[in-house]
Amino acid sequence: MLTSLLVALLFPPSPPPVPIVADTGCVIMHPQQMPAAGRKSPLDSLTFQVSGKPVKICYGRPSLRGRVMIGGESVPYDTLWRTGANEPTTVYSPIALDVAGVKAPAGKWTLYTVPGETEWQIIVNKSTTQWGEEHGYTAEVRAQEVGRGRVKSESVKAPIEMFTIRSEPGEAGAVWLILEWQRTRVRIPVKAAS
Repeated sequence: MLTSLLVALLFPPSPPPVPIVADTGCVIMHPQQMPAAGRKSPLDSLTFQVSGKPVKICYGRPSLRGRVMIGGESVPYDTLWRTGANEPTTVYSPIALDVAGVKAPAGKWTLYTVPGETEWQIIVNKSTTQWGEEHGYTAEVRAQEVGRGRVKSESVKAPIEMFTIRSEPGEAGAVWLILEWQRTRVRIPVKAAS
């Protein structure tokens, strides 16, 4: 009895692991230069559940305002896009995710895309401190890519004025992360990483 008490005092059991909790605040990178209020492309967020855990996405929502964006001068095909406006689109997840076949880590990371006429590349990147504009996607930022996946794009009949990210339930606990803008919709499969 005395020996077990002595062992317990000298070698206490390890505390249970602390779960990774995502920082779920949307970060405004340059609040003095570009405050959230009054932006042409307002900051927005979406929270959805994957395996019972909240995943949050923060992104800027540009509008068409009479312009051709996807496949046009501002968001040309086969060119890196920040997938929104202003700050890079940022994901906060307390669990590792499978995003279009890419194993995204738990924590905070950014989502970029390369739009194509029929297929988009989905890019998961661990770098979160760069401004979202594509020229900020330097060699140092690219070196932090976790991976790239591919998904099909589809056309929608009615034009969508403001870039929107939303979610829908998928099969077997997966979620569809849906990007919609102009006359384009992209469905990104998201599930807990195995």
